[in-house]
Amino acid sequence: MTSSGASSHAFGAPGPGGAVTTADRAWLALACRLARASPRSATAYSVGAVIVAADGTELARGHARELDPHDHAEEGALGKLDADDPRVATATLYASLEPCSHRTSRPRSCAQLLTAAGIARVVTARRTPAPDAPDGADGADGAGPLAAAGVTVLELSEYGPAAMAPNLHLLG
Repeated sequence: MTSSGASSHAFGAPGPGGAVTTADRAWLALACRLARASPRSATAYSVGAVIVAADGTELARGHARELDPHDHAEEGALGKLDADDPRVATATLYASLEPCSHRTSRPRSCAQLLTAAGIARVVTARRTPAPDAPDGADGADGAGPLAAAGVTVLELSEYGPAAMAPNLHLLG
């Protein structure tokens, strides 16, 4: 068992670099399911996140607003990690929506937190729509700063509908 209470190796090891595996798809599907546990908000997206070691061990998981109304899923999962765990440097973060590149409620964005933690790879279901954007324009823009910092970023768009399902009330 991990500190998050999940079993180790549930779906297998993440893919290497830019390769996508069956395990990547299963872990991302879990992140999309975790988003549904987020308390509903009229102003913030529901997001789920899972951090998985290179050997397939789940290190931590979280969802938006899990412990605080301003918590993002990624920061919640990162907060459950042992900072000295050497597996973090080769870990993959699965997030139902793209990590943020800026925050108004915290001093550092999720992209900055992930980079500082040393996460090597991020797999997401879709870009985050900008709030109140009639055309669904991207709003989080975390992929750019992550890639610039050397983090491999992948989007598996076939999971986009699952990622947006708990957020449809924000788009109408």
